[in-house]
Amino acid sequence: MVPLNWYLILAAFLFCTGLYTALARRNAIAALMGIELMLNAVNINLIAFWRYGNFVEALDGQVFAIFVIAMAAAEVAVGLALIISVYRGRRTVNLDDLDTLRG
Repeated sequence: MVPLNWYLILAAFLFCTGLYTALARRNAIAALMGIELMLNAVNINLIAFWRYGNFVEALDGQVFAIFVIAMAAAEVAVGLALIISVYRGRRTVNLDDLDTLRG
């Protein structure tokens, strides 16, 4: 059986990687991918704490993970729609070029 610490280390690594990707990349698609990595790290933590907690009979961790997955899917749909809309207007997805409200 894999100890809880390994799951927490994996989740921390994924979260830090996602945070770096979201903050350091200039491409909007890469920033969305970083946010998705952070949400996956949250899911790993939720399931790990559910599994190693004293409430295995309850489905709290799994239900929260399902909500996070649904929220991530909605975030991707809205984010990609916004990126496509911005690309049609400005012909770029570079976040540095999108700092003003004027077109």
